[in-house]
Amino acid sequence: MQGRAALKEAEWSKQILIEEARARETAALMQANARVTLAEAEGKAAVVRAKAEGLADIERAKAAAESNRIIGESLKGNTEYLRYIWIKGLQDGKGERIYIPTEAGLPILEAGNLAK
Repeated sequence: MQGRAALKEAEWSKQILIEEARARETAALMQANARVTLAEAEGKAAVVRAKAEGLADIERAKAAAESNRIIGESLKGNTEYLRYIWIKGLQDGKGERIYIPTEAGLPILEAGNLAK
């Protein structure tokens, strides 16, 4: 009887170890699946974020283009105003050199240095 009891106890111990190993394996698989699901969700969120940022960039570009169009339209036929702004810029300059191209494509201030 004692031998049978020891045999049964050994079988139960073996079954317990097998079930514990199965439980560890199942837990490891569940953790791996959770990590994969989390990585997929993070990837999808990054894609959505990138698309939203791209759309925002497009809207900013559209607004800048519209602003440039409005400014360009307002300056057409306003040569006197543009000349005034140019002269004002020359007066407000802080000693910068301004090169003005001539018909030959050479700046006026540099034309004398060409022979040297």
